[in-house]
Amino acid sequence: MVAGLTKGERQLALLISIAVAFIGLAMAGAGQGGAFGVHGFIVMAFGIGTIFVVISGYFLPEPGDERLAQYYDDPIKFGIVVSMVWAVFGMFIGDWVAWLLAYPEMTFDAGWASFGRLRPVHTTAVIFGFVGNALIATSFQVVQRTSRARLPDQLSPWFVLIGYNLFCVIAVSGYFMGLTQSKEYAEPEWYADLWLVVVWVVYFLLYLRTLMRRREPHIYVANWYYLAFILVVAILHIVNNLAVPISFGHAKSYSAFSGVQDAMTQWWYGHNAVAFFLTAGFLAMLYYYLPKRAGRPIYSYRMSIVGFWGITFFYMWVGSHHLHYTALPLWVQNLGMTFSLMLLVPSWIAAANALLTLNGAWHKVRTDATLRFMMVAAVF
Repeated sequence: MVAGLTKGERQLALLISIAVAFIGLAMAGAGQGGAFGVHGFIVMAFGIGTIFVVISGYFLPEPGDERLAQYYDDPIKFGIVVSMVWAVFGMFIGDWVAWLLAYPEMTFDAGWASFGRLRPVHTTAVIFGFVGNALIATSFQVVQRTSRARLPDQLSPWFVLIGYNLFCVIAVSGYFMGLTQSKEYAEPEWYADLWLVVVWVVYFLLYLRTLMRRREPHIYVANWYYLAFILVVAILHIVNNLAVPISFGHAKSYSAFSGVQDAMTQWWYGHNAVAFFLTAGFLAMLYYYLPKRAGRPIYSYRMSIVGFWGITFFYMWVGSHHLHYTALPLWVQNLGMTFSLMLLVPSWIAAANALLTLNGAWHKVRTDATLRFMMVAAVF
């Protein structure tokens, strides 16, 4: 990790680590005896840990021009490994939650092991820990290859990945302590949300800077989907998590919205988290890795563009279908259902484009397990 950084980046990494440690110390002091204080100690430990990591490699030789001329894949490998760790943890918790439905006594009379606390641990660990790290890591790989350009620096990708995982740790540990905003897929409290905004802005700027350095004049469609994933998730996260904390030293906050407006904002976020985190991001992966693995060009570039704009526009309006027969105005419910039906078009376009890309490569599908998974995913 540190060996790939220049001297200036190592100095900046050390300053950031010290700043994070001091922020954690301030949180621990302000939130004595509460969940906010516990999270302060976690943040401080995270900062101190990264200080030691940076110092341990601070005087290593800097990367030379020959290394800086190659694609930067070290953070990608780290992201995939961390993604697998979150997958094992998240799916273990998910299995435990499933057993609780049949054997409620598996809570062992411990509050942290109740269904209400373990369920968001499972969803956050799988969606944000497992999937999020996979999307960030693969986006770094895809944007470099399709742009024929190295990431613009070595520190930003590490900041994004390590900072993002700090957010996931704060979120999951908070649920065990009963700390939640009670919003689907948006349970972390205000200070975790603020930290994620910082990380996500750096991620967005890093991606744009890489595209600006491209030596390939065309921006391949996979990058369209990754950019939609990054930009729209930022908008969703910021708007849905607008809240007023009780105080700096208190973990609890209150939403800026109330009643039916809060419900509508939540499901505008909730369904579009599925749309742009779990759909757009994975379609970005599909449009790069499927043709690459099959050794075939994408069947129709035009279909991929039509599918992109269909998903980007239609998905934005469908969140209200989670709120049928509620106090939500009827026209909003009807709008959500109408656009949900219209989503059949871009969904089927993406699936058809994937399957038609495999034409001429079906002999590979018979023997290649990876391609077989991709084919089954497209069918589903």
